[in-house]
Amino acid sequence: MVTSWCEHPRSSVGVLLARDTGSQIETLELMSQEQLRHKVLTGAPAQALLELAGLAWATDGLIPWAHWITPSIEPKRFSARFFVGELPAGQVPTFDATETVDQAWVTPQEGLTRAGELALPPPQIRTLWELAQYSTIADVFAAAKKRAEQPHPIMPRLAPGERPTLLLPWDVDYNDKGTGEATPLAYKPSWAIGPSRFTLEDKTWKHA
Repeated sequence: MVTSWCEHPRSSVGVLLARDTGSQIETLELMSQEQLRHKVLTGAPAQALLELAGLAWATDGLIPWAHWITPSIEPKRFSARFFVGELPAGQVPTFDATETVDQAWVTPQEGLTRAGELALPPPQIRTLWELAQYSTIADVFAAAKKRAEQPHPIMPRLAPGERPTLLLPWDVDYNDKGTGEATPLAYKPSWAIGPSRFTLEDKTWKHA
């Protein structure tokens, strides 16, 4: 998966998803990708900057995968959209040490094995579990296109009990026993399968 720094105000990943339009303004000094990124991080409008550099967004290769909303029990909440896509040739992601402070390239299976070590939260664990069901990038893209036709936000709810447990919208107890705001399924997406809850054990979220 890749995230475009062009579309993110903090440019935390450092991957440029843009194409050359062949219309570079002559008065603009040629800049490296890192220089462009620095200007965006310091407040320059990305759209105007890329136009001056003769570049245009190339985000058509990003395919929606999932939409997660932080449970209402959390004081700080996010509405995060996940995408899949191929890393552009010749580019290497670099973190900005502000929003993103480290990075690791792992297979879905390895990520699940190292979930505790990497301190992965439920959305990332679930995404790795889903990606682990496919053996090729082509299979992932085909699945993503199907998922894009079945959008539905995933907002976990807290289950009663001593051990912290989060219920996903397709869990049998989500509607009746879950607490907090809810996004109940209006229909059953084909991707709403498999484990339906997370339980915190020894500071690691277990997906079961």
